[in-house]
Amino acid sequence: MDNILESKKICKSYMNKKALRGVDLNILPGKIVGLLGPNGSGKTTFLKIAAGILHPSSGEILVDGHKPGVYTKSVVSYLPDNEYLFKWMKVKDAVMYFKDFYTDFDVKKSKELLEFMNLDENSPVKSLSKGMKEKLKLTLVLSRTAKLYILDEPLGGVDPTAREKILNAIVSNFSENSSMIITTHLVNDIERIFDDVAFISDGEIILKGNAEELRMTREKSIDELYREVFQ
Repeated sequence: MDNILESKKICKSYMNKKALRGVDLNILPGKIVGLLGPNGSGKTTFLKIAAGILHPSSGEILVDGHKPGVYTKSVVSYLPDNEYLFKWMKVKDAVMYFKDFYTDFDVKKSKELLEFMNLDENSPVKSLSKGMKEKLKLTLVLSRTAKLYILDEPLGGVDPTAREKILNAIVSNFSENSSMIITTHLVNDIERIFDDVAFISDGEIILKGNAEELRMTREKSIDELYREVFQ
């Protein structure tokens, strides 16, 4: 089985700061992978390289067997941690915007997800709370039939009661032909959905493996392991 994502010795420097120092990470189809590390550890830089937004300074990355470019952008569904919806939009405009933009956008799925997330398609985007906006952005990203889903802090602005709902949406809308990479600092809330985890510190992966095996061998939850590694 071929990896959906394969990165070899990925380095990225900005001026004289090294953001990534030789990251090796492979992701098989059907896996949800947690990329975990403190702020400034290189998580978002790596995600942007995988999404084809940034170019690595050196090393190689392949998504579905291709170097980042037009094809990989068509099979990667990326949830950035910044704002990309326009203030004039209603929820339904955001849906149409994505439908026009991505050929793999599934309108039926988006309607089901909006309902599941209790989002009214006539609500103006600018009137949504931070948590509602997160739900909308996640709905848009999950409504694509992508090979690789990249979620940067998907639970950032969401209150604890809605987190469970969002995690259920992520898991139930995920197919075994695709993979997902998620960054989060809310490890405790989200670790149950991870198949594999990779801990990143100062641009390097310092520990990676199957989540369940790590729990067994270290006799700790991933959250406890995270706290130990990054204390």
